[in-house]
Amino acid sequence: MNASSSMIDQAVSIGLVNPKSATNVASILRACGCYGASAVFYTGQRFRYARQFNADTKKMRLQIPTVGVDDLLAMQPRGSESVVIELVEGAMPLPAFEHPRNAYYIFGPEDGSVPQDVLARAQHIVYIPTFTSMNLAATANVVLYDRLAKSTYDESIEALKRSRDVNNNTARR
Repeated sequence: MNASSSMIDQAVSIGLVNPKSATNVASILRACGCYGASAVFYTGQRFRYARQFNADTKKMRLQIPTVGVDDLLAMQPRGSESVVIELVEGAMPLPAFEHPRNAYYIFGPEDGSVPQDVLARAQHIVYIPTFTSMNLAATANVVLYDRLAKSTYDESIEALKRSRDVNNNTARR
């Protein structure tokens, strides 16, 4: 993403392949709130069974649609590019990846992989260089942060203050 891109004219959605942990989905919803993703789609039954959870402390589930679907790629927002995040040979390392302006990020389950048919239809396949695999929520946070870090964003003191928790009133002296 080049420096002239604005976070305001971009769209980000998330797709999750059969997420195992409601806690990880709650953390992803919080990341969506932090980094401006507008929707989360998921497949499988495991999250549906565990959907009533308390880990979503910012209550992002009330602001960001979280929708169970049968086919993640059928839910790809119009005009977006699919970006599968997976540890797969031939994938591009995240530090070298230029995020599309409108992105639909697809993540695999904590205990498995993105299905081959989804990989075959993806427009981009990216991996995060690590020493071992990360969990789902950490992976989504890193990808969304990388997207923000490579874009133009509001560096004002007012933006910083809006980002803080209500209990954080620290000022540098």
